[in-house]
Amino acid sequence: MGDDSQDLGETQDRLKRLFDTVSGAESVLILPHNDPDPDAIASALALRYLLEHRLATKVVIAYKGIIGRAENRAMVRYLGSPVRRLTAQDWRQAMPIALVDTQPGTGNNALPPGSTASIVIDHHPWAEATAAARFADIRTEVGATSTILTEYLQIAGLEPAPPLATALFYGIKSDTLGLGRGASPADAKAYFYLQPRVDVEALVEIERAQVPPDYFKSLTATLQAARIYDTVVISYMGPLKYPELAAEMADLLLRLQGTQWVMCMGTYQETLILAVRTRRPRGGAGQFVRSIVGDRGTAGGHGTMAGGQVPLQDQDPEAVATQLSQQALRLLKVDPETANRRLI
Repeated sequence: MGDDSQDLGETQDRLKRLFDTVSGAESVLILPHNDPDPDAIASALALRYLLEHRLATKVVIAYKGIIGRAENRAMVRYLGSPVRRLTAQDWRQAMPIALVDTQPGTGNNALPPGSTASIVIDHHPWAEATAAARFADIRTEVGATSTILTEYLQIAGLEPAPPLATALFYGIKSDTLGLGRGASPADAKAYFYLQPRVDVEALVEIERAQVPPDYFKSLTATLQAARIYDTVVISYMGPLKYPELAAEMADLLLRLQGTQWVMCMGTYQETLILAVRTRRPRGGAGQFVRSIVGDRGTAGGHGTMAGGQVPLQDQDPEAVATQLSQQALRLLKVDPETANRRLI
């Protein structure tokens, strides 16, 4: 009971400091990470709901990149398209900025270099630039940022309507694979709080969203390019229709029997996109991908899932992918010559 009371008090204090940070502001700009996924979108929606209902603040949610995955597009349609593409006009309006499911200086959000976010809420490892934020709630022990925002709603006494509950539930479910990947007791508590509030029919439609023919072309290319090195699978997919496709394929390849590590790579708008997944109980995917990318670009993540971006700058993408693959195998102490075979 004592621990629960302490956790309740800490969350109440966080919520008060969050409101104090933007109290008096006429408007707030919420930025999820680029190419936002369900956790980022749901977290942004929940933060908007909090600020609009407790502070009567006008809130804009804008993103840079593309929402490409079929499930994510279906979720946004169901929610009534509450997020929009970021414009130059957004930067001309002086208003506090909130980052959700991302942090300053990580290279995967639209916050300009040298700018400061007033609010940062995330579950990825602490980034040095986050220290400049007036309010930061970084909880690396939880599996989804949606869990943090669900706690805020509960403490604030705000009942999420079915669309918001569905978004938050799917945010937790997708990031933790239904509580089976990197989930904490806090994730389970939020998950089961939201479950009876979910629009079940909508959730089924989101999770079973139809995909275009190009998805299957990319799947074929991924499988044909995949190479197995002992318990490691690496695939260079070539051009990507959308950046999230690399992560989508990595999730799929991780299901291959005997696989412990997967790295999928592809190119999108002159950038090499990496997605790393692991089944290792102790994870380490975030540090792994940061070691691979180094100063070539930006990278981050946490226990079992991570990603990176490497600007190509006229470099041959396949050559860069080969270099990164070799670096990955060296770090994993796998001999590429003696354990190299095709998947199909």
